Amino acid sequence: MNQSEKRQFIWILGAIAALGPFSIDMYLPAFGAIAKSLGSTNAQVALSLSSYFIGISVGQLIYGPLLDKFGRKPPLIVGLSLYLISAIACVAAPNVETLIALRFIMGMGGCAGMVASRAMVRDSFETKEMARVFSTLILIMGVAPIVAPTMGGLLVQEVSWHYIFWILAIFSLALTFVIFKLIKETSTPNASVSLQPMAVAKNYWNILKNKQFVKYCFMGSFAMAGMFAYIADSSFVFMDLYGYSEFKYGWFFGLNALGFIGGSQLNRYLLKTNKAITLTRFFMIALLLLAICIAVFLQLQWLNDIWLLGTIFFFLTFLGFINPNSTALALEPFKSNAGIASALLGFFRMLIGAASSAAVSIFNNGSQNVMIYTMIGCSMLAALFLFGGNKSVSVKSNL
Repeated sequence: MNQSEKRQFIWILGAIAALGPFSIDMYLPAFGAIAKSLGSTNAQVALSLSSYFIGISVGQLIYGPLLDKFGRKPPLIVGLSLYLISAIACVAAPNVETLIALRFIMGMGGCAGMVASRAMVRDSFETKEMARVFSTLILIMGVAPIVAPTMGGLLVQEVSWHYIFWILAIFSLALTFVIFKLIKETSTPNASVSLQPMAVAKNYWNILKNKQFVKYCFMGSFAMAGMFAYIADSSFVFMDLYGYSEFKYGWFFGLNALGFIGGSQLNRYLLKTNKAITLTRFFMIALLLLAICIAVFLQLQWLNDIWLLGTIFFFLTFLGFINPNSTALALEPFKSNAGIASALLGFFRMLIGAASSAAVSIFNNGSQNVMIYTMIGCSMLAALFLFGGNKSVSVKSNL
């Protein structure tokens, strides 16, 4: 690919990967409106977010072998079609239980883009380029948490929460058209890849035997789970506890997202003179120290809305460095089976994220403490995977 084709390719991959964040962030300001419309509570509506994460987790395990056997494009188009149908069905959901089930199906369809985009990066770029490309994808995906909550809040105020799902359906339809027209296949279909359950399980087990994958997969997953806890409970904390309007919440949510995007973009430049493994260690220490500071602030009762927004901003900024580097380091050992490795990475990331988001919903006690302590706990677990037992899981990397 020449430079122009490479830029177009990365932008399209970023748009494909952004479908997942858009599906999350756009309807966060609508939790209250959806609960009122369906005769439920905010906590019940929040379970539709957890079911979406679970759908993404399970779906990625299914798409991994399909992407390696049939190439990247056919499974991707099937997944987007499933997403389109379920998004339209959400508009007509008669109760919260149906919405929870449909969001699970949306996750099953939408995750195809997440797995495929990571695998296509691994197909198309050399090892040393991967972390920079993943940082660029985060820049493109970063439009979602900035634009989506504000757009969702405006739709709720001006028309109805139902229009959120119409827009998501149109977005997925447009992506399908672009993939047909502009994306070239990056992997030759491999008929030798078996879809037999035992063979698939064996392939996944072989990935899990790689120490580098395990270390950076779980470190990155637990670090990102802190962000999932924030996403799941932030509408309750800022709208219900601090009285933010849907519009104001959307703006502050987008402002915090700028920290995540800014970190990922600064990461691109730091990678020119630093290894990904070095940056990962440095910013994991920074995240852990910040988590300790948040715990101290909470005990001293300093965490009003401004302090909380400030600490979350830096929390997400550090994740902006950790996420692309840990993803590249986890996938680095794999080439021919990048689809399966990408799927397993995504499975654990979303499964742990789903557990984190479900925890803050289930154990919600009417305060901000559950969200905060979950974010702190996730940071500590991430640090444990990165620094704990270094002798037994030490790895060598070119990144």
